[in-house]
Amino acid sequence: MGPVTRVGVTVTFLRMDQAPRDKAPGLAAGFQIVRALEPSVPFYRYLYNTVGADYLWWLRRTTPDDELAALLRDKAVAIYTLYAKGEPAGFFELDARPWPDVNLSYFGLMPGAIGHGTGFAFLRAAVDEVWRHGARGMTVNTCTADHPRALPNYIRAGFHVVRQVRETWAVPNYLNMRIPTRLKL
Repeated sequence: MGPVTRVGVTVTFLRMDQAPRDKAPGLAAGFQIVRALEPSVPFYRYLYNTVGADYLWWLRRTTPDDELAALLRDKAVAIYTLYAKGEPAGFFELDARPWPDVNLSYFGLMPGAIGHGTGFAFLRAAVDEVWRHGARGMTVNTCTADHPRALPNYIRAGFHVVRQVRETWAVPNYLNMRIPTRLKL
């Protein structure tokens, strides 16, 4: 694997056992969500790498293309892209392989879409999509490398904290990730 940088994060695991009762906020004008029916590996990597660059999303960067392609072909895995005026503004990934639970594997906005009041409406769209299909539960996790509003937004959307775990990650240096000093061990 080569040289790595060791980082310490606290991972928070969350769960939702019933659909939210309140009406979800709508997306602002000019925004739409589109499910990618057959996402390509390069398109997925563009979404993942751009959204996750500031939050140390590194695991899928190390996943070989053939493994990632197999995941993207799996009918139980769904990729949804948020578009703003025709450009990608974020994405989420739903993994229904542990059915009847569904995991919100990845969720985030492109850097230019952060701070404009779109995140919560987009998150609720992901949550509502899961419950629309009859799931019995929904899970997600976040960590201290993620955006500081991630955990509060998950709780606001209806998730509750199940547990927190302190993890040490060995992030490969060849990825050239920007690693916040506060996370370095």
